Amino acid sequence: MSAATPALFRHPGCALCEPAAAGTALRIAEDARLHVIRVLDAPDFPAFYRVIWHSHVAEFSGLNAADRLHCMDVVAALEQALIETLAPTKVNLAALGNMVPHLHWHVIARFDWDAQFPQPIWGAKQREVADAAARLAVPLATLDERVRAAVAPLLGR
Repeated sequence: MSAATPALFRHPGCALCEPAAAGTALRIAEDARLHVIRVLDAPDFPAFYRVIWHSHVAEFSGLNAADRLHCMDVVAALEQALIETLAPTKVNLAALGNMVPHLHWHVIARFDWDAQFPQPIWGAKQREVADAAARLAVPLATLDERVRAAVAPLLGR
């Protein structure tokens, strides 16, 4: 897998078009249209993934019907992998894009013990949680492999 979005898709100044800074994301899977990452710089939410569209498109409606279906199929497969592997209290899906107007979906396993639950991840901290990753049902490497396996049939790999 490549380490960054292909140059022909990049938009100057867009954080999601540029290569992720080391230590902020781990690329899990990709195809010609999108890639899946695990967010590394949100330690309170270890099962925090993003599906990022390669082309610089701000709105979901900017995709054609086939691309919208492909994107949502990947989001759903990722969500299902989190549910089956972790049995979270809830999975949050979001595609706000207010700060970064580049199409991406957040797919985040949430637990009643996590630092902000039941608030959104950007809400007020409700409790301190030491080493949230250690509380998951499986190690992160195993979770990443299960996510990769879940989305692989959709990515043609």
